[in-house]
Amino acid sequence: MLRVVNRVLIGLAGLVLVLLGGAVLASGLGLPVPSWWPWRGTGTVLLSESRRQRWEDHGWWWPVVIAALAVAVLLALWWLLAQFRRSRLAEVLVDSGDGEGALLRGRAMEAVLAREAEDLDGVSRTQVVLHGRRTAPAARVRLLLEPFASPGETLHRLSAEALAHARESAGLASLPAEVRLRAQRHRAKRVM
Repeated sequence: MLRVVNRVLIGLAGLVLVLLGGAVLASGLGLPVPSWWPWRGTGTVLLSESRRQRWEDHGWWWPVVIAALAVAVLLALWWLLAQFRRSRLAEVLVDSGDGEGALLRGRAMEAVLAREAEDLDGVSRTQVVLHGRRTAPAARVRLLLEPFASPGETLHRLSAEALAHARESAGLASLPAEVRLRAQRHRAKRVM
């Protein structure tokens, strides 16, 4: 849901900026612009002198404007940096017992966990993604269940076998998991 909202907001912001930029460019080049457009030609300014001087007597006005613009820039930068944040854990820190520790590739742990989950009775397909910190990872597991599978039994076995084995192998105190179950589509059997 968050990804959809993020993409819609980015798309809308991009569309508005492209339209505004195109209209300003058209106005600056002397091309025809709509009658309601406030800036026409190359000599038009964004804030006229009378509008700028209107707030000179109020000492609070310009600091508030600058602070609001600074907050807008910081929010935009935060949003930009959030686009580059990886949701997948690259490595897991494993306690090797000698005080040094070892690094386990996150993709390797995901693959092993997915393979063990697919070996469970009634599981057709599995997708595993590790996220969180490398010292305290968490798993997102998606299971596609066969039509005959029991969701409760499958979830219990996943927790007791595959997740427990991954937790013990990596020497983790806990490995929380968010598991999403989905049933595989199938046709009803016909009885003759």
